[in-house]
Amino acid sequence: MEGMELGSWSLIHAPSLLALIPLVVYIVMVFRGKDNTSGIIVGIIIGALMMGQNLKMLAAAFAASLGSSTALIGVIIMTGAGLGVLMTEARVTHTLVYWIVKRIGVNTQTKAKITLIICSILVCGLLGTLGGGNAVIAPILIPVMASLGVTPTVVAALFKVAGEVGLMVGPLTGVTLMTEEVTHLSYGQLMVGAVIPFSVFWLGGMWFAANRAQRRTEGKEAYHLDETKDISEMKPTPKERRTTIIFLIAFIALIVYGILTKQGTSYALIVMIILAAIVGIVSRMDIDHVVDSVAEGMASQAKMFVVFVTIDVLLNLVTLGGGFDAISKLLGGAAANSPTAVMLIASVVGGLGIEAAAVAEIKIIAQMFGAAAVASGLPMSLFAISILSATRLTGGVYPTSNMVGQLGIAQCDNTKEMLQASWISSGCVAVFVIVWAFIGPMVLG
Repeated sequence: MEGMELGSWSLIHAPSLLALIPLVVYIVMVFRGKDNTSGIIVGIIIGALMMGQNLKMLAAAFAASLGSSTALIGVIIMTGAGLGVLMTEARVTHTLVYWIVKRIGVNTQTKAKITLIICSILVCGLLGTLGGGNAVIAPILIPVMASLGVTPTVVAALFKVAGEVGLMVGPLTGVTLMTEEVTHLSYGQLMVGAVIPFSVFWLGGMWFAANRAQRRTEGKEAYHLDETKDISEMKPTPKERRTTIIFLIAFIALIVYGILTKQGTSYALIVMIILAAIVGIVSRMDIDHVVDSVAEGMASQAKMFVVFVTIDVLLNLVTLGGGFDAISKLLGGAAANSPTAVMLIASVVGGLGIEAAAVAEIKIIAQMFGAAAVASGLPMSLFAISILSATRLTGGVYPTSNMVGQLGIAQCDNTKEMLQASWISSGCVAVFVIVWAFIGPMVLG
């Protein structure tokens, strides 16, 4: 990082694999159940001591981090959460779900599951949050699932994968913006080359797994219908319909404008602010109330913002000690400049750890494997698939906070069946990634 240099009493000479110690300490702490921020701060302290950083140098590092693209994406995610609160208050989200449920005419389990997937992808992609998106639609969808006998395990499993697909396809989500930033792919290239094929295999695997889970849990677990409301009681008012239509038109227009004029990451922030203003004006909310609601949503993501700012400082310390250079050379040697090997190593190593901070994780993977990917001639769309594998499949292998969160939202306590469904769907993607790692470089190279 510019302006940062090893202190006079630095314990290492760059580049050195020892510079990775602060990052390893962070990952180990997260694995032991410690909070992301706690792990990062301990990593920063160790990194500062190892790289000989005094307090003035550290203060400069934090100041620089606040002006970084990582911090900007943190602010965008916070603003997105604020917009989410406003959309929920104005019942824009409810109206969208109501329309989808009514249009599909949900009267079978298959239609119910398809509806859940569509709603989850759409709302999580719009709001840019897995937990927040599914939490908003669950009260509307669970009664529909209950009436058709879809079990809570199936709902939880579908919520998790569909919501995460939403985060990958949403044009303004942190995951999408950061992946575009590190791969230099356009939104269209990222979707066609990586996200859509990845999502098809993941959802396909989960569809099979959900049907298996339905057979295994039917009769053993169920929603209690007396607690649920009839979907027809949730009919949107003309005002809610009008607000939703105008919101959708504005959203699509802003996205199209952004694509045509090749706007950068920061454009997403303006889009969020304009959409919040539109929702507030059309639903005739008081301006102070709009500001308060957005601030309330932003406050809910404050902890995550701290992760983004501190992870940047930690990564810059590791970079300063040449940790990423050293591992790139080592992996480059191990991969012998084979694009297939780089893709597979990046997919596996990246996925071994930092759950619940996907944007931070993408940054780490790009730092560790970006140089090796370029040197081996790995097409960036394939490197993007490695990033998706590394950030998404971790959460399907053991009970991560994302998985536990979806169990809670779906009112399900069957972790065992949920895990098995996740293993099946993750396995389908793993097969795709392995096969494509061998064929892709030949086809696209």
